[in-house]
Amino acid sequence: MAGLWRSYQVLMTKYPWTVQIVTAGSLVGVGDVISQQLIERRGLAHHNVRRTARMMSIGFFFVGPVIGSWYRVLDRLVVGGTKGAAMKKMLVDQLCFAPCFLGAFLCISGALNGLSVEENVAKLRRVRDETQKHRIYLLWPPVQIANFYFIPLHHRLAVVQIVAVAWNSYLTWKANKM
Repeated sequence: MAGLWRSYQVLMTKYPWTVQIVTAGSLVGVGDVISQQLIERRGLAHHNVRRTARMMSIGFFFVGPVIGSWYRVLDRLVVGGTKGAAMKKMLVDQLCFAPCFLGAFLCISGALNGLSVEENVAKLRRVRDETQKHRIYLLWPPVQIANFYFIPLHHRLAVVQIVAVAWNSYLTWKANKM
């Protein structure tokens, strides 16, 4: 495991943006596999590989670049590594960025699943309140406070995406539930 971590560190030093994006896309895909196999109990014979590929593409082309860029912006908006700065970053992240990001994620997912604009808006309204409640109150505030306080900027996306495997499982289930 230590060797794997060292390899990751070397790649992260050489290709930070690429590694962050590949990590995000891969872990969104893992979340979808967990969703289909453990939450939905589809079984391997009925696993929707195209759905997993769609979710991974959202991870590669949306989640990774957007969150990676957001953390850079957030570090410029709220400067410092104190506990107070970490708390401010978490509040800005959860109150300003997270609702917009969640809405965009659900809309992109809906569009890739072939929903019309009207169907997508209706689904967004149904899913938004429930997912936002879970996001804001249960999982992310303590994760983000620790992330902003203890973790260097270039590792924050990876830390969030590792924690997000469970969140992605829930979110892909919600996003793909018809």
